[in-house]
Amino acid sequence: MLQASPDAADAATRPRIAIEAVTPTVDGGRFPVKTVVARSVTVEADVFADGHEVLRADVLWRGPNEQEFRREPMTFLLNDRWRAAFTPEQIGRHDLAIEAWWDEFGTFRRDLTKKREAGLDVALETDEGLHLLEEAAANAPADLARALSDIILKTRALDTKARVEALLSPETHAAAVAADPHHFASRTELYPVDVERREAGFASWYELFPRSESGDPTKHGTFRDVIKRLPMIRDMGFDVLYFPPIHPIGITNRKGPNNTLTPGPSDVGSPYAIGDETGGHDAIHSELGSLDDFRALVKAAVDHDLEIALDFAIQCSPDHPWLKEHPGWFKWRPDGSMKYAENPPKKYQDIVNVDFYGPDAIPGLWQALRDVVLFWIDQGVTIFRVDNPHTKPLPFWEWMIGDVRARHPEAMFLSEAFTRPKVMYRLAKVGYSQSYTYFTWRNQKYELMEYLTELSTTAPKDFFRPNFFVNTPDINPFFLQTSGRAGFLIRAALATTLSGLWGMYSGFEICESAPLPGKEEYLDSEKFQIRTRNWNQPGNIVQEITRLNRIRRENPALQSHLDVHFHNCFDDAVLYFSKSRTAADGAGIEDMILVFISLDPHDEKHAPYELPLWEFGLPDGATVQVEDLMRGNSFTLTGKSQWIYLNPNELPFHVWRVTRPAGVA
Repeated sequence: MLQASPDAADAATRPRIAIEAVTPTVDGGRFPVKTVVARSVTVEADVFADGHEVLRADVLWRGPNEQEFRREPMTFLLNDRWRAAFTPEQIGRHDLAIEAWWDEFGTFRRDLTKKREAGLDVALETDEGLHLLEEAAANAPADLARALSDIILKTRALDTKARVEALLSPETHAAAVAADPHHFASRTELYPVDVERREAGFASWYELFPRSESGDPTKHGTFRDVIKRLPMIRDMGFDVLYFPPIHPIGITNRKGPNNTLTPGPSDVGSPYAIGDETGGHDAIHSELGSLDDFRALVKAAVDHDLEIALDFAIQCSPDHPWLKEHPGWFKWRPDGSMKYAENPPKKYQDIVNVDFYGPDAIPGLWQALRDVVLFWIDQGVTIFRVDNPHTKPLPFWEWMIGDVRARHPEAMFLSEAFTRPKVMYRLAKVGYSQSYTYFTWRNQKYELMEYLTELSTTAPKDFFRPNFFVNTPDINPFFLQTSGRAGFLIRAALATTLSGLWGMYSGFEICESAPLPGKEEYLDSEKFQIRTRNWNQPGNIVQEITRLNRIRRENPALQSHLDVHFHNCFDDAVLYFSKSRTAADGAGIEDMILVFISLDPHDEKHAPYELPLWEFGLPDGATVQVEDLMRGNSFTLTGKSQWIYLNPNELPFHVWRVTRPAGVA
């Protein structure tokens, strides 16, 4: 049934110009679009109105604590679609809007030009043009009003032909644009844009357990021991050094080696069983050192161009002080006991969970957890990897991350949520800077292509940043268990070239893969015991990882998962793709990174492929210059049809930089 219409006067106040299908936005503006500082943001919208008047539109944007909007003029594309771009210059929450209006003088100029070309009498039209300029001058600032008045006086004294020339001149057009009264202006609501620092989108993570850094399996490592490892980690090209929890470890139900329930008196337990009588989430395990030692480590890391990231795991050992101090933050069973954590069939007898909606939890528990993060920020840590965030309330994360980043916009959070896609995406929407992904289990060509296409071309591209970890202390992928050294090189190449964010857990560089039989877990897991390693053992891939990280730093095209293009290589075991960099003057592609990766760690591959000359605007028979970034040699390729060779016993991938040779068509 039709609803009663408002009165005519009310209807006439409604926008005459429609602004629709604004991109990028997330859920219509409910959540912010994510980007990083100094990266251009391209904005598009459908802008149209009744009639045939010329329209103009601007993107309006402002940064944190800015009252005035900056403007970027939008360009008409096709079918009422408009586009503009802006580049944020500071981190923090930005506002974005689009404003459109009737360009009355622009409409006049268009129509006057057509009538003149048709040989019509346009004397009256020149009077109309002068009237439009007078109207603009009446509402313009003083200097602009004087300039318009001068134009009007000079033009009015001319004959019709000269008037037309004056009204169509660039000088008159520029003055009219500057004084445009924006008739029928329509503006969208404000859309949020979250601008983070560069490392939110491009970084290489290295994970280690500080307690394993003594070099002696019978001696607990310290923060001072970690400092000795910093040069090696830096030299491999990593940006972020990430630790599992560094807090006191509970005694009750402490785990022994390989997750057993029968620990010996010297067993160190799992660092995820947080808290004992000495403290909880804001305390340090005594055998690692003191808070001063930790601060010294943070400073030393900075001196080595590294940032420390800490694990934020919201769970407690039964010995955590909170159980006695704040029993209302937990859910107790009828017999007075507490159910330990589990993820069937896995059981975590050494851990209990907080109750976010317990009788005393709001706001006390929520604020206490936020204050834990703020405490570590005060110690110089601004990156947090969050354990199992999908098992904690989404409203908590939106509030907590928002509160922390309002105080410290440099803070970043990595979501370790190996769960359902929509939950993973929602966590990114509510504030997570980066996210673990399904990459760990994507091994086939079609799987990788489908997943990257989803991440780079559908809705998640505007808010979800994938961090491609190749392994974790919890995940020893089946692929790596049987693939040998070639398999580790394959996964490293995939992670470093497909995403701007990647990470590895220590031991990967020496191809460590011994599993618990039948499980995606490590034998003698470092989660439950101290592990020492020989970083120089034969067969290590330290040099290859170092080279890959250097290539990423030197080639901006590889610093994001976006703009990946898959090309034809006629072998289902060879993934072939490109990432390109556009010339600064906008004149097409300046250079292109071509990547070939064999997904078969056992057999050689020799396959035909198509060289994407068309991406450079070149004919099928053209020649391009190629630099092999891994091997360090250069050569030329001529023609679209080529062959590639990949040997798992040497290097099962190629990373090439392709450029158009000067003077070669």
